[in-house]
Amino acid sequence: MAQAQRRVGLVLARASRVFGEEPYYHEFLEGLERVLTPAGVSVLVKVVTDRDAECETYERWAAGAQVDGVVLVDLSPEDDRVALVHRLGLPAVVLGAPSTASGLPTVWTDDAGFAREAVRLLAEGGHEMIGHISGPMSFAHTQLRREGAEAEAAARGLRLLQAEGDYSYESGRAQTGGLLTGGATAFVCDNDLMALAVLDELRERGVKVPQDVSVVAWDDSTLCQLAVPALSAMSHDVGRIGELAARALLDALAGAEPTVYQAPTAHFVARESTR
Repeated sequence: MAQAQRRVGLVLARASRVFGEEPYYHEFLEGLERVLTPAGVSVLVKVVTDRDAECETYERWAAGAQVDGVVLVDLSPEDDRVALVHRLGLPAVVLGAPSTASGLPTVWTDDAGFAREAVRLLAEGGHEMIGHISGPMSFAHTQLRREGAEAEAAARGLRLLQAEGDYSYESGRAQTGGLLTGGATAFVCDNDLMALAVLDELRERGVKVPQDVSVVAWDDSTLCQLAVPALSAMSHDVGRIGELAARALLDALAGAEPTVYQAPTAHFVARESTR
């Protein structure tokens, strides 16, 4: 009798519209499936509106034995989802800081270090007032990016202007005006979609990029190359991060001891949006 195919789950607590527009998780899923599909493991993706609905999904999946393991994303410090998957006996991999994982395997990206690098490069380009449009501050990786950007700005005697977005195009546009009024001559955005929104808002205001303002995106999806002007970015190999998460999941399903899987180092790709 043929063995039933194994399945792992990924739950994203965000508006469906944002998931549809945001390239990060599409690239992540491609990497995940490149490793899992040949291993006979399928991926179940569910988009929900909030954290409570996400936790209910894990409980339902575990009760019905619908998945063999899960990937946890967008964790906050002391996140209760970690304790939940432990209680449910669901093998899990955390995409984020090891400090949030509490004994689970982790795929870790140096968010603080890469944010410092972005600020450093803009400072070396002559910018003294830098605007940072972050993702939700409840996320541990957002807090780490903010801390890294603040530390580098303080070390260089620069001013960092801060605004919180939600990764949506609309939030990027909404936060641009305030940072511009505050005197920002450069923007660092926590995802590519918000950076694209900044470009559009600046264009409508008659602000020239990069002559007046520089803009840096985060993930370096194809959106960055197609933007006008093309967006400079802290380039992350998101597909490779997905592959690492898949290998970590396969190890977890096999009962391996939890470990930290280091994501590839991001690097700055200069294009037309910075000077």
